[in-house]
Amino acid sequence: MSNKMWFDVEENETIDECLNRMASLGYMPIRRMEEPIFKEIKEGSSVKKEPVRQKIRFQGIKSEQ
Repeated sequence: MSNKMWFDVEENETIDECLNRMASLGYMPIRRMEEPIFKEIKEGSSVKKEPVRQKIRFQGIKSEQ
């Protein structure tokens, strides 16, 4: 098993719940990354991108306990 692992904040989960899930698996957050999620909307011959939500990920490192 690797010392580092990525954890996604699920749609129906708070950031605190994700961090608690990480801790229960023995990981400590070392990096946070946010990425916008877009939806494409066609308007005639052009395509517009509309933001839908923000995807939040945490990279965790195995705790030394």
